[in-house]
Amino acid sequence: MTSPHGTRPASDTPGHWQDVRRALNTHRFELAGLASRRYPAALRVASTPLLCRQEWIPDRPLELDEVKLHWADRAPAPAVDGAEPESAQVRPISNAGERYPTYADALGAIDPPALFDNRLSYRLLAAGLADATSSMNLGRARYFDGVSIGEAIAHELAQAWLADPAAIPAGRLPLRDLVGDPCDLSRRAAIPAITTLTLRRGPAGEASFLLHWRDPAKVTHAGGMYQVMPVGVFQPVDDTTESERSDLSLWKCMVREFSEELLGNPEDYSALGTPVDYARWDFYQSLTGARQAGKLHVACVGIGVDPLSLAVDILTVAAFDGDLFDATFGGLVTTNAEGRVVSDHDATGIPFTREAIVRFAEGGEPMQAAGAAVLGLAWEHRAKLLNW
Repeated sequence: MTSPHGTRPASDTPGHWQDVRRALNTHRFELAGLASRRYPAALRVASTPLLCRQEWIPDRPLELDEVKLHWADRAPAPAVDGAEPESAQVRPISNAGERYPTYADALGAIDPPALFDNRLSYRLLAAGLADATSSMNLGRARYFDGVSIGEAIAHELAQAWLADPAAIPAGRLPLRDLVGDPCDLSRRAAIPAITTLTLRRGPAGEASFLLHWRDPAKVTHAGGMYQVMPVGVFQPVDDTTESERSDLSLWKCMVREFSEELLGNPEDYSALGTPVDYARWDFYQSLTGARQAGKLHVACVGIGVDPLSLAVDILTVAAFDGDLFDATFGGLVTTNAEGRVVSDHDATGIPFTREAIVRFAEGGEPMQAAGAAVLGLAWEHRAKLLNW
């Protein structure tokens, strides 16, 4: 509410909120490290800040088809949705005198990124990848459900850090405290992204990988940081019930991201019908055939939670034979709708070497936690991934 004199505290104005948002995008790497230290008991993925449960990390790369997806049409409501009083300090008062209902509402009104659409998305309810039967249980959510928790608690931490970088007193992070255990998927709408490390395998056993810099002007999450590519929110192509069920497939989502992020193709699949008839899509059929022929191997290596935003990532690796990669991605873009592709010395991608792991997975560069984790896991399993 406004004061009796009709003014708002400076901390409650859209201008102040936008200043904090910009600081968040500038300092995500430092803030992720600070957030990680708030969970001393949580397990980490491959010695990175990415948080996890023991059952989320298999002891070997799983062929993608080994991971079974189960649909829950009626999932329990999350315990926290981001509209609680504890989130008020990251929901400023608009010029109309009303507090924004959620963080997503504030972001959409004050500083919307180029890609900002409240699309139907899959919600991860439970997962187990370390058992004999690997599976994920999923239900229905909207993209803004995740933004209203994840970006809100990241903003909350940035605001407290700006006020006092030396210490964040108890009680300054009420929304993060309300959410609680970051690996408890029942506490919030956990909307996973599929984070894919793309490897190009050379004939002599060498390899390279694709790297992306995420532009904070274009993306909602992890702007200003490096990330492997492609990465995409796990969601159907449109909001129809038919697509929701048909697109409940890690592989279908990954192929769409290869097309969009690596080749710059649009997200419009209407020419292929509703739901999408993947049998009519030559690109999908080509990559699926390459998997069947053993020229492309796709594996799931784990699941993790970003400590800053609590974003959930399904960690996958796609290892292409060099000739297949070159034929498929001869038109590899240098920029796309989310940022720019990073290469080393005019080469395609970054050499997959111990030096690169130290640089990008062990804190040498501002790398998103999920990207650092999948790089670390891929290096650990490199003998399998490069010689499948």
